[in-house]
Amino acid sequence: MNQAPKHVYVLAEQRAKARSEQDFAMADDLRDQIEDAGWVVRDAGEGFELTPKPSFTVYPTVASVPVPSARTREGTTGGPAAVPTGDAGPGGGGASTGDAGRRDDEGGGRDGKGLPAASFEASHPGGRQAVVGDAARPPGVDDGTAEETGVDSMVASQVLWDSSLATSRMDEGLSVATTVEDHDKAPPTVATVALIVDGHPSDLRKCVDALIAHSDAKILALDLGNVDGAGTALNELVERHPDRIKAWHVAETPHWRGGSAGWGASRNKLLELDTGDVHVAMETSTILDGDAITPLVSAVTGDVVAAGWKGVDPDDGGRDWHEAGPGEVRGLLGYLLAVRRDKALSVGGFPEKARYYRNADLEFSLTLPGKMVVPEKDLPVHQERHRGYHDVDEEYRDRESRRTYERVMERLRSTGR
Repeated sequence: MNQAPKHVYVLAEQRAKARSEQDFAMADDLRDQIEDAGWVVRDAGEGFELTPKPSFTVYPTVASVPVPSARTREGTTGGPAAVPTGDAGPGGGGASTGDAGRRDDEGGGRDGKGLPAASFEASHPGGRQAVVGDAARPPGVDDGTAEETGVDSMVASQVLWDSSLATSRMDEGLSVATTVEDHDKAPPTVATVALIVDGHPSDLRKCVDALIAHSDAKILALDLGNVDGAGTALNELVERHPDRIKAWHVAETPHWRGGSAGWGASRNKLLELDTGDVHVAMETSTILDGDAITPLVSAVTGDVVAAGWKGVDPDDGGRDWHEAGPGEVRGLLGYLLAVRRDKALSVGGFPEKARYYRNADLEFSLTLPGKMVVPEKDLPVHQERHRGYHDVDEEYRDRESRRTYERVMERLRSTGR
């Protein structure tokens, strides 16, 4: 790692002292001096870290990423554009309170249908062990680590595209496309794939390379803290595919990696920044082997508000969930799911209290006003090592999973289903 010059280190020490004395104006000024010298300072525990200043804009928190008011979620405002970083007091990041858990991050066939949680996990090591009553997840995925693939390093840049479309064309398209001939005249459905970048640049490159090769969808990506250099890798991809990828970067690191940026808040920021009709939430461990996006988007029609690669249904009492589909399901797993953006926004988006992903997709599914389905045909997609599950501290994973699952149980009880 590059060593910061002595005078920059001195400025960082002075800034730390100013912050300890709550002189945030002085801390801001010192931070600006550090950035003018080509470095970025980040608070870390009781000290600080200095890293070379990236060539892309970095906002301080997920909440500070500006969203044009026409695209904000109902009940929120876009607010002014945020400055790259800030010291005006402790900054919040992405997550509110709460969370709890579910999902083991697995992906595979349908072998686990109907199994109770304990035997389900035994049959699929590494698979979904849920903690509170063990809400079973889909079968386990390959534990192997993917080789690094992707693009050569290039100068990072950010690319903007037209964001004027703020309203959905889904209802219009559905209302006029009553025949094959009418369907050809209906406005096309616009879909956008949204990625949270939380480190592991090789996974990101492989995921994006497959998306570029097998789909025409636009890609929105939110980089949380440039962990492991993943934000830099993201900008290399932006430079290579400026017409396909739009990226935002924040200094805030993921809650599940010791930071403050929550999963729900990060997902909602991407939902707010999206302008498409169908919002496709995807994890970077999910790799397309063919066009799996079009079948999902095509399934979101009529009274179907969401479609996913993997679906689940609760057993009696809701303590266990088993794999379900094809056809209508009660829940969709967040590895890869497509949802009508307007419907997702109408219920407040993804669960804001979810600081960690596990079980948050179940909570989100239970809020949606309409049917959810798994397509009839198997999709050309596979899942590699799910680092968000396997590489996260076990105690943290179980605690956050439990908090979210408690809310899932509350929703199940409130619906009486």
